[in-house]
Amino acid sequence: MAGRKNRAADMSLDMFAEAPEFKQPKSESGKPLADRVRPASLDEIVGQEHLLGPRRALRKTIEADDLVSMILWGPPGVGKTTLARVIAKETGSEFHSLSAVTAGVADVRRVLERARRNRQAGRRTILFIDEIHRFNKAQQDALLHAVEDGTIVLIGATTENPSFEIIGPLLSRCRVFTLRPLSREAMRKVLEQALEKDEWLRSKKPRFAEGALDLLVELSGGDARVALNALELAVKLAAPDESGVEVRPEHIREALQQPALLYDKQGDYHYDLASAFIKSIRGSDPDAAVYWMARMLEGGEDPKFIARRLVILASEDIGNADPQALILATSGFTAVDLVGMPEARIILAQVATYLASAPKSNAAYVAISEATEDVRRKPLVNVPLHLRNAPTRLMKKLGYAAGYKYPHDYEGGFVKENYRPPEDSGKVYYRPTDHGFEKQLRDRLRQLWPERYRDEE
Repeated sequence: MAGRKNRAADMSLDMFAEAPEFKQPKSESGKPLADRVRPASLDEIVGQEHLLGPRRALRKTIEADDLVSMILWGPPGVGKTTLARVIAKETGSEFHSLSAVTAGVADVRRVLERARRNRQAGRRTILFIDEIHRFNKAQQDALLHAVEDGTIVLIGATTENPSFEIIGPLLSRCRVFTLRPLSREAMRKVLEQALEKDEWLRSKKPRFAEGALDLLVELSGGDARVALNALELAVKLAAPDESGVEVRPEHIREALQQPALLYDKQGDYHYDLASAFIKSIRGSDPDAAVYWMARMLEGGEDPKFIARRLVILASEDIGNADPQALILATSGFTAVDLVGMPEARIILAQVATYLASAPKSNAAYVAISEATEDVRRKPLVNVPLHLRNAPTRLMKKLGYAAGYKYPHDYEGGFVKENYRPPEDSGKVYYRPTDHGFEKQLRDRLRQLWPERYRDEE
């Protein structure tokens, strides 16, 4: 069907320009460094050896010219767009690029029409869609038939988990390849290649003060695009001397302004950091909890999202071991809503550290989970007559509320009564721990219902 490189020299088209992700520093050439040193072959791509190393699946697929539609899943700046372009070049395919942020169904259809003409002429068409997770269902549906019948080879790039963001029919027609964050070693190699390859950088003769290059690697967060463009800006910030320019750590910090935070409020980083935050509180580590919370807030997380999670955790993981936890968390949510950022971070820190330090119990969570399971899988029974209200004469005549014992009429406000459904097995759902205040509840329940809680010793 599609030919290889000998037919590809002039076939790589970019009919729809990709929307820039952010303003990038430009050299005299007019292009940012990350674009100027973009790898042009598989061997130049760094950090994805698990996919592109010798005899690895994706590399073998490309070299055999046996392409399938695919989803490239990975964090920002690891080479998803670059890899798509290299695949098109290596296989002699016509390349069309769309950004899901700006493109619509009409743009997709124009590419598909071009692809149909290419197919009749024996040429392969690769349609690359950046941030494909931003396409809605209708937009993704528009791709299905063309992917299935081979009109196009779709390469979608996403930072989101494809299982959640790509519709099932389209995902089933694609292979998912996971790109990994760049390691420190890979990032250093990317920077060293840029220093060797880029003509403008070479002309500046940059040298690095102690710790400067390591700092750039550390603060770039595994994002090669961030690292390369920060490198270019740092070189511009450094004052030239007779032997070139010396890039110092302060130039790196100024170029980056702040560490590149791997965070997307709707993506996997969002859920990963939230998970680490909650598990740190559950594990009674206030220091870890505050760190992960700071990561979320610095990444732009809605403070009310964090406050809501704390309210849930106060019941799910602390419960009656410290009843004040829910009160504090609820008050914290109200205060966060009233105050807003940046002061809301102080309120969140107070609540998070208290909850992390409080005694823990999930007994309430376990109780409602087990009761819900029984309700769902066991036959439902009628409420016993003595537990029903009798607001009318007819109901009283039918026996509603007959024999009910009003606890406040008895000493201590308690009387033995059967509140369970008929033929109930007597299963215990709520099993208080001996943590914090819940120990007092446990002891009281053992006094009131010794036959039920005697096995809870």
